[in-house]
This record gives sequence, C-alpha cells and structure tokens, in this order.
Amino acid sequence: MSMAGSAMTQVAPGDTVTSAGQCPAATSPWLAGSTPADPPGRPPGAEPAWQAPAARQVPVSATLAANELLARRRQAGEPVLPMAFGEAGLPAHPLLQQALAAGGAAAGGNAYGPVAGQASLRAAAAGYWTRRDLPTSPDAVVAGPGSKSLLFGVLLALGTDVAMPRPSWVSYAAQTAMLGSTPHFVPVPPGEGGVCDPARLAHAVVKARSAGRRIGAVIVTLPDNPTGRLARPATVRALAEVAAEYDLIILSDEIYGDLRYDSAPLVVSPAVYAPERTVVTTALSKSLALGGWRIGVARLPDGAAGGALRDRLVGIGSEIWSATARPVQEAATLAFTEPPELTERIARSRGLHAAVSRAVAARFAAAGVAVPDPQAAFYLYPDFARWRAHLARRHEVTTGAGLARLLLERYGMGVLPASAFGEEASALRLRVATGLLYGETDAEREQALAAAAPLSLPWIAAALDRLSEILTDLAG
Repeated sequence: MSMAGSAMTQVAPGDTVTSAGQCPAATSPWLAGSTPADPPGRPPGAEPAWQAPAARQVPVSATLAANELLARRRQAGEPVLPMAFGEAGLPAHPLLQQALAAGGAAAGGNAYGPVAGQASLRAAAAGYWTRRDLPTSPDAVVAGPGSKSLLFGVLLALGTDVAMPRPSWVSYAAQTAMLGSTPHFVPVPPGEGGVCDPARLAHAVVKARSAGRRIGAVIVTLPDNPTGRLARPATVRALAEVAAEYDLIILSDEIYGDLRYDSAPLVVSPAVYAPERTVVTTALSKSLALGGWRIGVARLPDGAAGGALRDRLVGIGSEIWSATARPVQEAATLAFTEPPELTERIARSRGLHAAVSRAVAARFAAAGVAVPDPQAAFYLYPDFARWRAHLARRHEVTTGAGLARLLLERYGMGVLPASAFGEEASALRLRVATGLLYGETDAEREQALAAAAPLSLPWIAAALDRLSEILTDLAG
C-alpha cells in the first residue's frame, strides 16, 4: 500500500506514557469554524497537490485487489481457497430485496434526495443506536454510500493527522495519506484489537507535536478488522480520557458491532464515555451481507462542535456523492428498524461466522501456528513467527508479503499480509477472512446459514481439509 506524499510514523514498542483525564466538551477551532487553508504538511502557498498527480498515485485497496486476483484464477479454472476478502458471503434477505425493488418503483424513487439521507432512514438509524444505549437524534445522523465514504468525508472535514491502531484496516492509512495528512500507527494492547494502547497514544500525540505535526483524531474499530478481536471496556474508556486530554476526535468504526460472538466480552463504544467527541459509523455490508448495495450511516458527536462537524460533512457529501441511492435507502430504513426476520437473520449469520472462524483457527493451531481466538466477525490473525527459520530455509520466505504470495501462487490460497494493515514487512502474520467459505452458490450459502452443524456440509468440510493440507505441505 503506497503512502506517497505522506510519511507514516510509528510508536516504538517500548515507549510508554501515563495519561489520565476527564472528557470535557470539544473546543477544537477546526470543529467550530473554518476549514484549514492548506492541508497539513504542505506549506502555505506551495504547489497544489493536483499539479503533481504522479506523486499521489493510489493503488487499488489490498483487499479488493486480492479479491479480483482470486476471481481471475477461478475464472481460469484454477482451484482457489478465497480467504483474502472481507465479505460476509451470504445472500441478501428476501425482505430487503423486496424493499429495494419497492423503493426503486415508488414515485420519485429516481429523484435526488437530501444529502444527509431521507428523514425516515435517519430516524431509523437514530433508533438503532438508541436501542444500544446511545441516545441519538435523527439530526445527528448522516447517510452515505457506504461507511468508507463517510469515513473519508469526516477525515477531510477534520484535516489533521490521524492516529490508528497497529494493525488496522487497510483504508484508514490510505485515506489519511490521500488527504495529505500523516497516519500514525500505535500498537494495540496485548490480546486486544482495534484500539490504540492509550498510554502509547498519548506519547504519539506529544511526539508528533514536538515534530510540528498535529494529531487531531484517532480511529478505533469495534470489533476489529483484521484481528477479529475486541478491546476491553477499560481500554476504550482510557482512550476516551486521552482523547479528551489532547483534544482528539474519536472515529469509531462499529460496522462489525452486531457480529460479536455470544461468548465474547461486551463491546462498549467510546461514544458512551466521550459523546461530545466521538463519531460512530456503521453499515449493513457485514451484518446483513449488503456490501454491494453501498449504504452506511454516521452518528455525529453531541453539542455545537458535533453540529459544526455534521454541517461540514454534509457539505463534503454534496460535492462527492450528492445523495445515496434512494432505493437502497428504503431497504436500509427497513433494516435499521430491525424487524424480527432480520434480527433472526443476523443471529444465524453470527453463529455461522463463529463456527467457521473457530474451525479455521483450530486448523491453524493444530498445525502449530499461533492464532488468537476469534471473538467477532469473520477474521483471524495467525502468526507464523515460530516458522520463521523453516520458511526462510525451505521456501526462501522472510516477509509476510512473501508468505502470502507463496500461499497464493503455490496453493491458490488468498490471504493478506500484516504489512497491508500497517505492520512491519518482516511480520509473518496474515489476515485470514472466512466469509467466502460458505458455498459457491446462493443455495449452498442459504443451506450453510440454516444448518445446525455447518461444518459438516461437504463444501465447508472440504475447505477446512484443504487448509490443513496446505499447512501440512508448507510445514514439510
């Protein structure tokens, strides 16, 4: 992933800073007033970025690129084990398909709507958050064509450097760099995922400011992609305190919030601890497998500063996406009201994700690969560090990218290296996604969703056995 035009900073593993504080209301001048005249890192009056396009080449997202490569191999008749792309891998519920069709057929369904989204959708999203102990006004909600677009809009509105966990989803750093800002990677606490270690976050902010950079935001992912792990509520609270002390906006990506496994610890949003400085985003692409429909919603912070940020986001949206597709908004409105048919669907998908992810983790563990137990979504983060000497000697592999390439070229197994998520190139960790193992056809996927014992289905059992075969051969 190229970071052309913007450096990345990282906090050394041994760096620690103790930080504590309350969570006062946001007072940032860039939230209450004007947009910066020049992007961070570019001197006033410097040559505009658009005059040097070659310096700002943006590659295709690592996840999408891997998905397209696997699709080409499959079309060529080559066997593949698709574990690179983070897709839920399930059909759209018929109720949502009907709502989508009705929305397109309705009078005015082809007309532009409000930039922030239809009133009915914003009210439904507000109710969704309110039922999760985050009281929300429809006026605080902005809809967009996917939470990724909303995240980009918020980052553009803030215009500052951004701290993010190491590891973290590929698009956070890419979007930050595209805006001319600097992404600062901060390690997560041991055993957790998706949240910067609070003490190291404080250190990163101080270090950046001493170097003339301003970190004005921090991103968290609850639950986490790429690790499938959760952050403890105490960690989230401590991060909120650091954000208050150093005047940071928290961007809380909670797209996997409804896919926490039943036995996993609770997920607590930072908006509970710092409502006046937390932006929460979610979408339907993971919980209801509607990735291609492109619909997301953002909950803006409480107070005047949150209102100013909302207005800025809507202005940005008016110039980028104008309005989210109205038929999709109709379906999303239904989804966010959470009728019983859809809550039952999500519960079944959550059980399927848990069963298959845990089974895949067990195959890695049986092969001697360290892998944290998955707690949510459909991701694993196995670590081949114990295999380092063997991989170098037998396969001439010394990096995560080299390991991912070997698995793809020799075995047709698609995974992503940790370096795509902000880690060092030498890290031998991989992001493994399990959501595309549920079947080749919608009929097979529906059967997997309905099965009491999905691991016994022939196609899922075959995928698990193929994984074991690959790991055995790799270890030989």
